[in-house]
Amino acid sequence: MRHEAQLILDEIQKVIVGKQAALTKLLIALFAGGHVLLDDVPGVGKTTIAMAAARVMGLTYRRIQFTPDVLPSDITGFSVYNKESGTLSYMPGVVNDANILLGDEINRTSSKTQSALLEAMEENQVTVDGTSHPLQSPFCVIATQNNVGTAGTQLLPFAQLDRFLMRLSLGYPDLESQMATIRDRQQQNPLNLVREVLTVKDVLRMQDEVQNVTLKDSIIAYIAQIAEVSRTDTRIELGISPRGALFIARAAKARAYVLGRDFCIPEDVREVLADVCCHRIILAHGSAKIAPAEVIDSLLGMVKTPDMANA
Repeated sequence: MRHEAQLILDEIQKVIVGKQAALTKLLIALFAGGHVLLDDVPGVGKTTIAMAAARVMGLTYRRIQFTPDVLPSDITGFSVYNKESGTLSYMPGVVNDANILLGDEINRTSSKTQSALLEAMEENQVTVDGTSHPLQSPFCVIATQNNVGTAGTQLLPFAQLDRFLMRLSLGYPDLESQMATIRDRQQQNPLNLVREVLTVKDVLRMQDEVQNVTLKDSIIAYIAQIAEVSRTDTRIELGISPRGALFIARAAKARAYVLGRDFCIPEDVREVLADVCCHRIILAHGSAKIAPAEVIDSLLGMVKTPDMANA
């Protein structure tokens, strides 16, 4: 694994024990310049991960607790009339000075407020009263939602889900990890032990290096064929979109980078496919009993794996 990535993981695992696979995927999304939806039961460390990741990488962290009364202007900012100058002054929202924005329980706010994040997530800017305001770089939304206790929640619009590079789930820790978590919190908060190992410039450099990872035509064809078969599979009503295919490529390049390679292999595509695509397909009526991950994984059997030796 790449040295910087291992340093980050080592620090985050001071507070989140036994979840290296999920944490590695979070790094992949961050280095790919994408956004992450953490979809899991309460109390497994979703918020703590976002805080720890920001601290370790020297990024500015902001949090907004989504409730039904949160307004779009709380996110994007708003204009105030200045009587002295006779002009409108822009009052920034929570996104304006954040590198990592934690949107906690995003499904507990209105659809209109959820949609206020769309421009920020897609274009790294917000537009208020016709004026665009750029956001900081890097900018990453880590949104959380609980998949139990759905009373009073609003399903995320499909267009919003499609903006998330990955949807991840942490799950419960195993017995040893749970014991370690309890033990570590007897006298202090492990977050206080986390140290900064990167700077904003380092993160931006690493994101640039991810873009330069080689993606051969054979891997591009592999991704395109997977997307194509998803659109013709009778179990799937809405297959992998062109944006989804681009996101597979970005995530595969980031995985290769995190693992210390400057080129992609088919395994990179296979390992990120479910996390990138499960939330952006819609199963056909009658296929609801099949897990989206099973359907996505089965697509791999319909496409020939590239032979990298002859690529």
